[in-house]
Amino acid sequence: MTWRMPHEGDLHERTWMAFPNDGATLGADPAEQDGYYDAWSAVAHAVVEFEPVTMLVDPSKADRARRMLSSEIEIEIAPVDEFWFRDHGPTFVIDDERPGVLGAVDWIFNGWGAHEWAGWADAARHARLVAGLVGAEIVSSLLVNEGGGIHVDGEGTVLVTETVQLDPRRNPYADKARVEAELARTIGATKAVWLPRGLTRDYDDLGTNGHVDIVATIPTPGRLLLHQQRNPEHPDFAVSRQLREVLTQETDAAGRSFEIIDLPAPDVLRDREGFVDYSYVNHLVVNGGVIACGFGEERADARARDILEAAYPGRRAVTIDARRIFAGGGGIHCITQQQPKVLR
Repeated sequence: MTWRMPHEGDLHERTWMAFPNDGATLGADPAEQDGYYDAWSAVAHAVVEFEPVTMLVDPSKADRARRMLSSEIEIEIAPVDEFWFRDHGPTFVIDDERPGVLGAVDWIFNGWGAHEWAGWADAARHARLVAGLVGAEIVSSLLVNEGGGIHVDGEGTVLVTETVQLDPRRNPYADKARVEAELARTIGATKAVWLPRGLTRDYDDLGTNGHVDIVATIPTPGRLLLHQQRNPEHPDFAVSRQLREVLTQETDAAGRSFEIIDLPAPDVLRDREGFVDYSYVNHLVVNGGVIACGFGEERADARARDILEAAYPGRRAVTIDARRIFAGGGGIHCITQQQPKVLR
């Protein structure tokens, strides 16, 4: 078997999500909790305009989900603790030698490095649960990894971060060679591009320690969309410059140097917790569209839509306010997972 993770822009069967449930990342303030439910629901309703959506919902939240979600969104009742589905759900792959076969990589999920606040007993079972629901072959992995920690071009290139896959709280005995060999086996990656780090806020307690899907993505093979912080007062001003310098020296699996497209951050620098990591890179590509993060800045949000529509020709960009999602440690890409359509 030769598994390959398709590019996110390839045709999807559907998008998967998980409805928020009580826990550390939901917070304790009822008004803030309502904001999470509103944001998750808004993303689901935006996606379902382009492709089917299935939402895993904990039994305790079934009534709330049915009230908030339209009948177009399929609800699957199952135990849910963590609800950042990109990270703990399956990473879908296909086998080019067996048309019609769908695979589901089941990474080990340990709450982004076994944080004391994280509870992941249910989330760690979601990959196999979803694989059973869609009839996918399970691809078991001993690598502690999350879907937000990788981005691929569908042709062998994968973006990863040294502080994620080599995090001693995740993979204490790993080195680059071992990680690359496992990524080759599970998602068909023949060239790993290692970023030295992620954005500053992502190293806070509720962060992921440097997920790549808030920093850079590959809209088409040979091209990168890269987060750009333009304000020198923000620590990510230096970080984004460092990452750009690293990526200008890299090549993809085909040996091409990357064409780098800057995706500027919004103007806001702080929230009540400190410097923000607001990033338009954390978008979801869907059939015929792009679901983009919005941050309440009309001009910056519109500029991001223009850049995304140019990077993904023929797709319409739709902005959803993602500030509440970012307050919990991620963005729109972090709460969704695409299931590719397999051709028979």
